[in-house]
Amino acid sequence: MRLVLLGPPGAGKGTQAAAVRDLYGVPHISTGDMLRSAIAAGTPVGLKAKVIVDAGNLVPDDIMAEMVRERITAPDARPGYLLDGYPRNVTQATTLEAILLVLGQKLDHVVHLSLDDAEIVKRLSGRRTCASCGTPCHVTAAPPRVAGRCDNCGGTLVQREDDREEIIGRRLEVYRERTAPVVEFYRQLGLLREVDASGPVAEVRQRLEAALGQGAHGTKP
Repeated sequence: MRLVLLGPPGAGKGTQAAAVRDLYGVPHISTGDMLRSAIAAGTPVGLKAKVIVDAGNLVPDDIMAEMVRERITAPDARPGYLLDGYPRNVTQATTLEAILLVLGQKLDHVVHLSLDDAEIVKRLSGRRTCASCGTPCHVTAAPPRVAGRCDNCGGTLVQREDDREEIIGRRLEVYRERTAPVVEFYRQLGLLREVDASGPVAEVRQRLEAALGQGAHGTKP
């Protein structure tokens, strides 16, 4: 099973990616993890990326494409994989199709977790993290027993700068401008599976499994 997972910030991609990983037994390949792994392993493409990252610059599309090709041909990715965070734009999506063609592979599905802006703002603006131990919580969905204090260690709960409402608005603008067109790209290819990301995590997972043709008892297609 080879999948791409798309969705705006706050749609729960990380949570649902873990569910897909466990369901199909394929690696969850996120852009950040892939970049860090390549750099740590000292691969040729990782060394190229390290110079760019150390200089504080964004890794260009051609190096990201090389990194993706390297990662999806690794032994653990032979049964399949879930790409999360790539492709981020139509140019990257087109490049990925070219890479897969050369490798003799094809994507099975592209899942789009959809969520309206109001719910995204509610989810992200309510997130808090303990400044001491890093334990996360949510002021409405999973509130701490004592306001402003971590249930785990009693440390101070803080809000990430990019979870402030004004920053969230800008993040959504960037998503719509760069990544949302990728959804249409895959729709035209007949690969897109739309999944409503609203509601409890378990309900979203059920919708995701249904979209992938996965039975209630975990029978793999």
